Amino acid sequence: MDFTTTSLTLNNKTDNTICPVARTARIISGKWTLLIIRDLASGVKRFNQLERSLHGISPKTLSERLRSLEEEGVILRQTFAEVPPRVEYTLTEKGRDLIDVVECMRCYGNQWLCDAPEE
Repeated sequence: MDFTTTSLTLNNKTDNTICPVARTARIISGKWTLLIIRDLASGVKRFNQLERSLHGISPKTLSERLRSLEEEGVILRQTFAEVPPRVEYTLTEKGRDLIDVVECMRCYGNQWLCDAPEE
């Protein structure tokens, strides 16, 4: 496994210190982010469907996470000119590639954490 650094452009500045693992962690480390990806793995969802599925998330936090994932190119937000307006979210190709990460975490949790008490 290669954990060497790579060149990355952030805010028009090149940062040569961030490795691919750190960059990926930056994208998925936000609270709720992996659960949003998990929910979108099954297909297109509307805001209220995600909100219901993610028990305890505030609408503000969900909006922030969705906006962040859209900026990263992980999800696509599609707005329909209807009354009332309809907005749907779906994973992009980049987002679908993260499904394997979520599945690996599920396997790890099942193997090592299912019997452990939650902190």
